[in-house]
Amino acid sequence: MWYHRLSHLQSRLQNLLKGGITCQALQQPNFKSLFPIAIHWHHTASKSLNCVWQQLEDHFELQYADTVMRFDYVWLRDHCRSASCYNSKTHQRSLDTASVDLCIKPKIIRQEETTLFFTWPDGHVTKYELDWLMKNSYEGQKQKVIQPRILWNAEIYQQAQVPSIDFQSFLETNEGLKNFLQNFLLYGIAFVENVPATQEHTEKLAERISLIRETIYGRMWYFTSDFSRGDTAYTKLALDRHTDTTYFQEPCGIQVFHCLKHEGTGGRTLLVDGFYAAEQVLQKAPEQFELLSKVPLKHEYIENVGECHNHMIGVGPVLNIYPWNKELYLIRYNNYDRAVINTVPYDVVHRWYTAHRTLTIELRRPENELWVKLKPGRVLFIDNWRVLHGRESFTGYRQLCGCYLTRDDVLNTARLLGLQA
Repeated sequence: MWYHRLSHLQSRLQNLLKGGITCQALQQPNFKSLFPIAIHWHHTASKSLNCVWQQLEDHFELQYADTVMRFDYVWLRDHCRSASCYNSKTHQRSLDTASVDLCIKPKIIRQEETTLFFTWPDGHVTKYELDWLMKNSYEGQKQKVIQPRILWNAEIYQQAQVPSIDFQSFLETNEGLKNFLQNFLLYGIAFVENVPATQEHTEKLAERISLIRETIYGRMWYFTSDFSRGDTAYTKLALDRHTDTTYFQEPCGIQVFHCLKHEGTGGRTLLVDGFYAAEQVLQKAPEQFELLSKVPLKHEYIENVGECHNHMIGVGPVLNIYPWNKELYLIRYNNYDRAVINTVPYDVVHRWYTAHRTLTIELRRPENELWVKLKPGRVLFIDNWRVLHGRESFTGYRQLCGCYLTRDDVLNTARLLGLQA
């Protein structure tokens, strides 16, 4: 019976902690009278540090920086950063995780200033800084945005007056490259001006930030409206907003466009921030947002034109989110390439169509459409995981070149320049 009483008291105490009770309050007589059974809390309270922790049967609980965190003991042993467990030069784990007892518990836990020390049954000591635990806890990650972004519609983007980057500055200076990447990360699109109108210079530009991702379309693609491939893009027809390569298991991350020549009319490029539209759905119909993030769909590309024979299939939901903080990181939207919906039971299908319609309405709002005219010398980079693109129909002769970039390499370049990516 005393065990159930203790569990009840611990639950009450945890609720009080979540409500903001201070370490000093734990020592007051009226507080102690509420809990006649002793609970072994350890605390440090000062003007610069407010920390409370306790060792429970199956986990370690820590309150620090106004956050209650819980850590599994195996996790605490596995993430030890001592010289025998972690190679600080290569930033790789040396400890064999499979060697850790799944029932492990620390024999002793002690605190010195901002450092916690865990002594394990075999005598090994693991130490953690409180800030490190805060940064790397599940509770800390729930509060953290992986990729800061500015969501936009046409008016927001135009009022921001995001500057283009000059070709020479982009190629020759880290400052120019960093400014370009900062714009790209925040808005999902960025422009480079004064680029010589050749495929070779476009390729040189792309290689400045990433490896070029070779696909079924080749390394650098060059096309006109000759329908040389089995794709609507190789025509003069209008293209509705979409993301590319939804039929890849991992859609291409970044797309590069350079219009080398256009002798005719029309052909403006349409850009829509898919994340802005998805945010509107989340605010207006959160249950539909959730459904779009959970229902897996197939997208398919079948080609039999000339010597090009391909059958690509990619599977994934329209909206892809990180499960721990619900942050959207990828939109897979292409009505041209969506395959037969046969991955969910019938009673979910109609709800999915309703949710998809809600998103489509947001994507098609005129105020969300940014129209730009591509011209020789102006290269457009698009985050294909975020920004949908399309075009209006055109007349005359039109030459475009471009490529896909590997997302990991673009983000790697950004991090090396000190940007959060």
